[in-house]
Amino acid sequence: MSEDAHRRLEAFIDRYAPEVAALGRAVLADLRTRLPHANVLVYDNYNALAAGFAPDESAGHVILSLAFYPRWVSLFFFNGPRLDDPGGLLEGSGSTVRHVKMRRLEDFQRAEVEALIEQALALADPPLAPDHRGRLIIKSVSAKQRPRRPA
Repeated sequence: MSEDAHRRLEAFIDRYAPEVAALGRAVLADLRTRLPHANVLVYDNYNALAAGFAPDESAGHVILSLAFYPRWVSLFFFNGPRLDDPGGLLEGSGSTVRHVKMRRLEDFQRAEVEALIEQALALADPPLAPDHRGRLIIKSVSAKQRPRRPA
């Protein structure tokens, strides 16, 4: 992981309220440990800071994405409609993506979220390559952005 990319990501996260930053950092660290073969594609967009986990550098191949918002973080699943969700955690109605909104670390640590992650990884096309060492890549930074902290 490039020190410059890591430093930039930390600066992006620092703009959020301490509780959102801490939650997002904890989830991001867990996902990076769990998915060492994934590239982390960072987009500091207008609405949110997003970190997508992908087998390569293509946004179209993102499997999971963590997005920071002013009051919570969300875990997005890019095969969301195809996932079995007996707990009814997934929100959204798009044709591709669903998400789980998290306000506490315990929201991420639920067995139902773990099951969704496992399903998403099983459906990944292309899958993560076990011999690939993932990198942190800053893909884009929007010049204009919404406030990162609640008003």
